[in-house]
Amino acid sequence: MSERFACRVTGQHRATQRHQPPAQTPADPDATLRNWLRAYAAKHPRWGHRRAYHDARADGWAVNHKKVQRLWREEGLRVPQHRRRKRVGTSTTQERPTADAPNIVWAVDFQFDATTDGRPVKIVSLVDEHTRETFGGLVDRSITADRLIDELDRVAAVRGYPAVLRCDNGPELACAAMADWAGQRVGLSFIPPGEPWRNGYIESFNGRLRDECLNINQFWSLTHARVVIDDWKLEYNQHRRHSALGYQTPAGYAASCTHQSTN
Repeated sequence: MSERFACRVTGQHRATQRHQPPAQTPADPDATLRNWLRAYAAKHPRWGHRRAYHDARADGWAVNHKKVQRLWREEGLRVPQHRRRKRVGTSTTQERPTADAPNIVWAVDFQFDATTDGRPVKIVSLVDEHTRETFGGLVDRSITADRLIDELDRVAAVRGYPAVLRCDNGPELACAAMADWAGQRVGLSFIPPGEPWRNGYIESFNGRLRDECLNINQFWSLTHARVVIDDWKLEYNQHRRHSALGYQTPAGYAASCTHQSTN
């Protein structure tokens, strides 16, 4: 069938069949930006177009978010979205400490993975709920309450102790050793059993750690896991823009934060 006849049957002008999109021509005006976006997506496979837009602007690109989103989709760089499970039932609202300034509320939890030989890897997640910074780098085969206390003391020697430590009822946290350590200087805020959403900041962080680091890396040894996870945490603090902070990085927000505690 000829092009002329096919266009007449479909009611299309013949010029529409010969037009090449700018992206398929050597004179594509967005070729450099497309290359930048592809490299960006290759380096950060779990980041989307919103963070790409803010990082592009920070790198000097004079472009709006709609163009970045369009090019992102044309290049097939969209991040697959996971469907959230619906939560069954409701829970009562309880009074909880508010992180209205840096170093008021820290949230702590554990994340688990394994090396290629099947041996476990246990990771301490520690986040400042106000600045969203993560700190501490304790990664080991197993972590007891005493090891966790040593890590908290090490971090506090640099940052100072928080007013409140939010955590679940795990055996490393709801124990006599942790209660003795907290004493009168740190309040322990335990979330209700079976309600992890009460510790939403650390759950969100754990999700990012799982999605952007643990799921896309294989660890050959414990040392390899420590290096990769420490590098990811450094990037999280210094380069990963957080939507809740106005797309600032946690470290950048913390450096410019002027909030003071109301306690």
